Amino acid sequence: MKVRKTRVLIIAAFLFLGIALLQLAACDSVNKNGQGDGATEAKKDEKHDEHAHEGEERDEQTHEGEERDEQTHEGEERDEQTHEGEEHDEQTHEGEGAGHEGGVRLTDGELKEFDIGLAVAGPGELNVYVTLPGEVSVNQDMMAHIVPRVSGVVREVYKSLGDNVKRGEVIAVIESRELSDVKAEYLATHERISLAQANYTREARLWKEKVSSEQDYLNAKKELAEEKIALRSAEQKLHALGYSEKYLKKLLGRHNVTFTRYEIIAPFSGTVIKKHITLGEALQADSGMFVIADLSTVWVNLSIYQKDLPFVRKGASVLIIAGHGIPEYSGVISYIRPIVGEQTRTALARAVLSNEKGELRPGLFVTGKVNVKSLSVPILVPKTALQTYEGKTIVFIKTDEGFKPSEVTIGRSSDTSVELTSGLLENQEYVTKGAFTLKAELSKGEFESGHSH
Repeated sequence: MKVRKTRVLIIAAFLFLGIALLQLAACDSVNKNGQGDGATEAKKDEKHDEHAHEGEERDEQTHEGEERDEQTHEGEERDEQTHEGEEHDEQTHEGEGAGHEGGVRLTDGELKEFDIGLAVAGPGELNVYVTLPGEVSVNQDMMAHIVPRVSGVVREVYKSLGDNVKRGEVIAVIESRELSDVKAEYLATHERISLAQANYTREARLWKEKVSSEQDYLNAKKELAEEKIALRSAEQKLHALGYSEKYLKKLLGRHNVTFTRYEIIAPFSGTVIKKHITLGEALQADSGMFVIADLSTVWVNLSIYQKDLPFVRKGASVLIIAGHGIPEYSGVISYIRPIVGEQTRTALARAVLSNEKGELRPGLFVTGKVNVKSLSVPILVPKTALQTYEGKTIVFIKTDEGFKPSEVTIGRSSDTSVELTSGLLENQEYVTKGAFTLKAELSKGEFESGHSH
């Protein structure tokens, strides 16, 4: 019984111990599980905190990005404002430069003051010239060497060097015994004719009446014929000295006239260019007294070089340039000397020019531009119309906004004119003279525009 109780107690003890061990094991398991769950939760919390922190960092980065975006946007706005400012400046500059983009405006009074010349664009003849040196000389066809025609002594001189004379004007007087002899011969012959005529008439009547011989009649007829010949000879001598038929008729009725007075008459209107006489000087019949030239026309003698001989032709137009304020003259080649000078090796071409104002003085050196070729071009302008602006060749065209510069392209050219292949249309009005003034106004406007910035 005791043994059974002891066994029961031992079993109960083992059971109690087993239960205790089981509870202890269960507690350990629970603790482990609790710790594991806590660690998991802690880990979860840590991870959550990390995620939250990362989120906050992302939020901060996002915020910083937004700030950067805002700054970038502000920078862009500032750039846009700057760009708008630059555009505004450009617009302002363009507005200020509208004076040359839209045109240079000038009033009618300013056009006249600045001597602005206008023309309408159109076709023309482009002339090719050969330039030749030359000299103005007296027109030899309108120059006279005055001689007395009879010997004598100078008694009066009315004209001096450089004086103008008129046709028929007395320029000097000489006293000539030779002239007196010629006049006396004329008057004596005239009287002898009257006597011979009367004698012939009488002899002819007596011969018909058979009173006188035929020989007397023939002698009277011969004498009359000889006196008529002598009279004609005396008349011709006086005509050769410049006396007219009207004067000879007056001479027959003037018995107290001075036979020795001989008046020197100007043969045409002109200028005394040489004078060789003085009072009291004894002259021979061929002595030079004056040289008178009509300077209303002059010769221009041009020297043609051998290389230019094939191109210069009679009838070609020529432009004579003397310079020094003397205007240009136009003429025609009227003569080309067929012989080349031995010393100069040049030929001579001559043009006769009108010189009513006396600006072309004999002895002046000139330049002749002979037109040797003409070309028809669609748009021809004078070189004075061209200007260089900002490295471009321009002409100023008249528009409703003013005078506007237009870039042009140059084709063929001569010394005075140029062909335009682009930039100027037919019938457009453009500036031919005074373009430099418009260019100055254009540059002035740009300078003031740049200075204001």
